[in-house]
Amino acid sequence: MGGSSTHGPSTRQLRVAEEVRRVLADVFARTEFRDPELLDVRITVTEVRIAPDFRHATAFVARLGRSDIEVVLPALKRVAPFLRTALSKKLRLRTVPEIHFQPDTALDHAMDLERILRSPEVKRDLDPS
Repeated sequence: MGGSSTHGPSTRQLRVAEEVRRVLADVFARTEFRDPELLDVRITVTEVRIAPDFRHATAFVARLGRSDIEVVLPALKRVAPFLRTALSKKLRLRTVPEIHFQPDTALDHAMDLERILRSPEVKRDLDPS
């Protein structure tokens, strides 16, 4: 009984995705990248999604305390082969996935909603009295 896309990711996909996320987060925390665009950049890996064939992984990333993750996406693409090698050393997988990066804008979206909900106009409309 394999994982089908109509039922969402399989248990194995979820397990491997979380392992990939953990290893990537560790590499980002410990590694000084030679790429000048990544110097002193703190990257958080919020989620990883693995394709059903385990050949591709999409890592959702954000910058700590900043909302400009898009500016470092080209640099992340450049270091992806290095990251894939790091994954191959840490994970016992037949196929190490190719890593693709997407900005995780969920936190920015939540902060925008919070700001909107605190605005005087919305507070007035939401006040039950």
